[in-house]
Amino acid sequence: MTALTISRHGGTAVLTLDLPGEPVNKLNAAVKADFETALAELRGDAMVRALVIISGKPDTFIAGADIEEFTRLSTQEEFTRLSREGQEMLQRLDDFPKPVVCAIHGACLGGGFELALACDWRIATDHPKTQLGLPEVQLGLLPGAGGCQRLPLLIGLSAALGIIMPGKTESGSKAFRLGMVDELVPKSILLDTALKAADRLAGLVGAELQLRPLPARPPKTGLMGAIFDRTRPGRRFVYWKARKDTLAKTGGHYPAPLAALEAVRAGLEQGGPAGYAVEHRLFGELAATDVSRKLIGIFFATTALKKDDGLPPGVTAKPRAIERLGVIGSGFMGAGIAGTAVSSAGVDVRLKDTELSRIGKGLKAATDILSGRLKRRRITRFEFERLAALLSGGTDSASFARADLVIEAVFEDLEVKRAVLAETEAVTRPETIFATNTSTIPIAEIAAQASRPDRVLGMHFFSPVDRMPLLEIIPTGKTSPETIATAVHFGRRMGKTVIVVRDHPGFWVNRILMPYLNEAGYALAEGVPMEVLDRVMTRFGFPVGPVTLLDEVGLDVGAKAAGVMHAAFGDRLKPSPLIGRMLEDKRFGRKNGRGFYLYPKGKKAGPDETVYDLLGVRPLAPADTTIIEQRLVYSMLNEAAMAADEGVVRSPRDGDVGAIFGIGYPPFRGGPLRYIDDLGAAKVVEVLRDLERRHGSRFTPAPSLVGRAEQTVRFYP
Repeated sequence: MTALTISRHGGTAVLTLDLPGEPVNKLNAAVKADFETALAELRGDAMVRALVIISGKPDTFIAGADIEEFTRLSTQEEFTRLSREGQEMLQRLDDFPKPVVCAIHGACLGGGFELALACDWRIATDHPKTQLGLPEVQLGLLPGAGGCQRLPLLIGLSAALGIIMPGKTESGSKAFRLGMVDELVPKSILLDTALKAADRLAGLVGAELQLRPLPARPPKTGLMGAIFDRTRPGRRFVYWKARKDTLAKTGGHYPAPLAALEAVRAGLEQGGPAGYAVEHRLFGELAATDVSRKLIGIFFATTALKKDDGLPPGVTAKPRAIERLGVIGSGFMGAGIAGTAVSSAGVDVRLKDTELSRIGKGLKAATDILSGRLKRRRITRFEFERLAALLSGGTDSASFARADLVIEAVFEDLEVKRAVLAETEAVTRPETIFATNTSTIPIAEIAAQASRPDRVLGMHFFSPVDRMPLLEIIPTGKTSPETIATAVHFGRRMGKTVIVVRDHPGFWVNRILMPYLNEAGYALAEGVPMEVLDRVMTRFGFPVGPVTLLDEVGLDVGAKAAGVMHAAFGDRLKPSPLIGRMLEDKRFGRKNGRGFYLYPKGKKAGPDETVYDLLGVRPLAPADTTIIEQRLVYSMLNEAAMAADEGVVRSPRDGDVGAIFGIGYPPFRGGPLRYIDDLGAAKVVEVLRDLERRHGSRFTPAPSLVGRAEQTVRFYP
């Protein structure tokens, strides 16, 4: 054995998993073979009365299956066999004649948690890095080694579906409350507690072991729990509700959650053998789908980005540590940056604004992010108090004298941002990095008069900062490699997926988003109902439609960005005049409760029909939804191809990850550049030329896209 070592503690054998040459433990063929060997060896050893399984890695139990090994398979039959063999291996662990205790610290996910479910007793640490769950549906799969069968029996149907169908992970403390683990302990006593549990369970035999005490806080109690989880009518309602809610969220684009529901249902209603058979059959079917391939591709892309320092090939630099952060502007974005930096990176943050009242509101908004984590039990009360103490604010720039990084989030105006940069450089140290959160203005223009241009770059966060996962890093031609590496590293500390993009107007995300939003404006001005526009695009797979997105972003913000893009790219990105009319009527969107939609008591309701009077149009019904979808989608595809071939993103990988995490481009389509490859550049050019004939030169195919069509060149080889 190479991944497992066995040590003896009295009558208990401790199996320590430490996969050589890997930062985390994964369930690959070698690890599975080691487990089989160990179980066979210990089964007949009369000196061994119990087993403890523990990890030798500092922060991981088992992160899941080896996805790289998985992608070497290609047929449905191979995937089905992989699932069935995993089920059989864990069933042998489940049937092991001696008690098996699982001691969990760090990530215990996917196949790792399925292994834990096959043990007799589970102990987890209360450390923040301990996370347990079954995230397989996020890869277009389902738990295929018995997870769909064992978890519902352990914690009840409703609670199990709440983990399996969305692919959730839970902290150790939440897992204990749900009954996913039997004990919760500090990391320092994990092994000792596991050994004591093993010794205690070794005194139980046969039926006694199966009837061991249940967790102290079972997930379902009382009459309602009994009705929904333990009666056929109750379970039928749970299945129906789970299916209905999932279809509402996914639009039917993702087959994995519903397949997982089917596997769970088969096991509970038809018995274990039927459940396992359905589970491995559906696993094989899902693994062979294009949706799963796309989602796994995104997984590999984001994993690779976590190791990418953002520097050109052959250039290296060591990132500097960021311990003190200054944020200029305490509005919605500034407060979001401050709160996220404190909650995720644990740095000392100071907010600056022109008025103390604004700073007070900003500090409250930043603290609310921490409060949300406290309410969700992501942090303890002690951690909340410690992190909240790191937030401060003032009106004096001199307070940034010791800052390692200063991020400005002020009004989207070039001269204002230049003035803020000059003021910041006057009071900070030579090594302090200045980052602008501009969404469209080229960084080189902001840094044109900087005294330390090598320390200036863009850090474009997305709203709301605490929930949106993407961060665009935008260096100029003068930004130093150390500055880039430092910004990328700190962005990851803030929990962001980071892409480095070229310093062009709009950068990547807003560059490809603007023609999409513009086209929605043109369609609205023609009388296409706003709810039709939104419905067409949510059916395509976006989380919200373009009209709702305009309301959410803020029409004033959108108008400013549209002006920058129009100035940079000419009539091709000329905005529809309707935004100007909306602003004249003081309609800014959700922020002031007046936009395209109604917002009674701050909650989105139906369309505001008075908008049509303001625009001087009448809604047309029915609308040709096929043409509407083409206009919106292909305007983005055309711009994405153009920007990618200009080198705005370093690779198609970065472009597609940026679109998915920055604007919610449908993950099951792989991103706009992957989607162009799937359609074929020739098909995209054909549709664009048809749209050009119908709607004008803004749909003229990008020359580079025409070239790709003629040469049958793909973005992805």
